Amino acid sequence: MGKSYSLDLRERIFAEIDGGSTRRFAAMVFGVSPSSVVRLVQRQQTTGSLAPAPQGRPQGSGKLAPHVEFLVAEVKARPDITMPELAARLEAEADITAHPSSLSRVLCAVGFTYKKNTAGDAKRTFRR
Repeated sequence: MGKSYSLDLRERIFAEIDGGSTRRFAAMVFGVSPSSVVRLVQRQQTTGSLAPAPQGRPQGSGKLAPHVEFLVAEVKARPDITMPELAARLEAEADITAHPSSLSRVLCAVGFTYKKNTAGDAKRTFRR
């Protein structure tokens, strides 16, 4: 996902246009695409702000969000559970199909880490 232009650059572009320059000229001066300048001006007109819109999915809105407590309880009950086993348990209990890497990301976001000890055993534990 691309990054938004800084608010400082956005303000300078808008000031250039507000000073009487065309959108294409402002784009050339600041080294951005003309379509970016057009969208910037449209954003200022519709929202009254030059700040970039939030990117990405809002936190807690994925299909696994309602099942986080179940996943945490399963990992606490059996810290050495593998992600494919956890995915199978989730499918059996809640009829939700999820990729093991998605489960791992959810558990990491909650605060679990994955550690291996010298004996080669692996466990998921909470961060401290």
